[in-house]
Amino acid sequence: MAREMVVVLDFGGQYKQLIARRVRECNVYCEIHPYNIGLDELRKMNLKGIILTGGPNSVYGDQAVLCDKELFYLGVPVLGICYGAQLTAFLNGGEVKTAPVSEYGKTETFLDTASALFNGFIENEEGIPVRYSDNAFESELNDGEIGGAKAVVTTWMSHTDYISKAPEGFKVIAKTANCPVAAMENQDRNIYAVQFHPEVMHTECGTMMLRNFVMNICGCAGDWKMADFVERSIKEIREKVGDGRALCALSGGVDSSVAAVLMSKAIGKQLTCVFVDHGLLRKNEGDEVEAVFGPDGDYDLNFIRVNAQERFYEALKGVEEPEKKRKIIGEMFIRVFEEEAKKIGAVDFLVQGTIYPDVVESGIGEGAVIKSHHNVGGLPDYVDFKEIIEPLRMLFKDEVRASGLELGIPEHLVFRQPFPGPGLGIRIIGEVTAEKVRIVQDADAIYREEIAKAAASYREENGKNPSWLPAQYFAALTNMRSVGVMGDFRTYDYAVALRAVNTSDFMTADATNLPWEILQTVMNRIINEVKGVNRVMYDLTSKPPGTIELE
Repeated sequence: MAREMVVVLDFGGQYKQLIARRVRECNVYCEIHPYNIGLDELRKMNLKGIILTGGPNSVYGDQAVLCDKELFYLGVPVLGICYGAQLTAFLNGGEVKTAPVSEYGKTETFLDTASALFNGFIENEEGIPVRYSDNAFESELNDGEIGGAKAVVTTWMSHTDYISKAPEGFKVIAKTANCPVAAMENQDRNIYAVQFHPEVMHTECGTMMLRNFVMNICGCAGDWKMADFVERSIKEIREKVGDGRALCALSGGVDSSVAAVLMSKAIGKQLTCVFVDHGLLRKNEGDEVEAVFGPDGDYDLNFIRVNAQERFYEALKGVEEPEKKRKIIGEMFIRVFEEEAKKIGAVDFLVQGTIYPDVVESGIGEGAVIKSHHNVGGLPDYVDFKEIIEPLRMLFKDEVRASGLELGIPEHLVFRQPFPGPGLGIRIIGEVTAEKVRIVQDADAIYREEIAKAAASYREENGKNPSWLPAQYFAALTNMRSVGVMGDFRTYDYAVALRAVNTSDFMTADATNLPWEILQTVMNRIINEVKGVNRVMYDLTSKPPGTIELE
């Protein structure tokens, strides 16, 4: 039987990945597709529900981005979010106008808990009881359209247009002081719409809303499990490869390591793993990868190491724009793999550790390209392999880790920090040179060493990890040089930027509130020990609006 699926249709919303991730947290398989996917394509899927994302456009005017109205008559539940809510109203006969007062950020919202979408609102995700209101302000909002208990929750709004009038047959189930239709439903047709963003952590009970839609309204069984994914993938890989041979692009990172072990389980010695040391790795990392996966390591892989540092440096000479660097590095990887495949002989398949955020950020359909990942948007037009196999292409990072554990990969490998395929090439702002690589390698090593030391000390004293321990942290080299004084001499050297973020899914992230004394220690060591640096800064930017990488 085909697995059940909820589809997220992308109208250009910045949170599309997060919506899909929240659905996956319900153990329901979910994919993102462009808004203009054909209805016939949707009918081929074992479709249980459709979610329409937010987006930057208006539903009226020359820049309107519209889907087929027949989408609402496919017989499956639909949930519109933000722009998706306005689109739902517009295409079903309601009215959408420019809002007299735009709403951005946290907004107090009154919900009708009699709606199936808001069922069970007893407490939010943090265990705080949801407030209920009988005050005059709420009564003023409740002009007869909202009935039942009225939960008061904080939601995340981001809109300049609003639904001024709900379509015929739709009931208003949420309002704010400035938004007359913050949510609406048509129970008979199983169509729901919310003006706010339930997928972001700032919306109280947002995860519960999405769970209600997916499990209760769509009737999903919630049978998307990693063990099933691993078993099915091994079977599919065996069928695809047959008697052929495959070359796996192994970087030693989480994604490529899981892909390599999965392929090895499927086809054994038909797989060769090629590790390309492009000279843009962290300090001593090339040797560390070889120690784990090489001939003396823990895995029985056909392992080949290619030292191509100078080749990559030459290709990157004079290049400053990060997107161009990504594409150059992506093409160089492919060319090295093609050369190694010819040495091996008769290799049909190239295996990559591509994961779903790579695909989405590199552009799905008409979606915005955030950055070209070297193994997706950075691929050259021509690749001399019969086919590229990407066994993890539809998984998010935490799902990749869960798959790694299912495959028996040790936790210290599964939970190591992510490291981009282009490596330090995108953690160096401006042109990449061997000298700059040396600077950022040394600075990053000091930073990671001090974080590890402080965390170990905390664990020894308290028996648990510190709350400030980041999910990912690294040093990057800015292209800024400034005046400093070291001893009695004037210096004119580079500034290093330290980055540390908290995140569970690497789609959104907040800067970590690292203890000041750790930052001071790291700063002192870098300036004293790393030649060419006289200034250290800490990056406080969240994702969005920034990305986790500093490039």
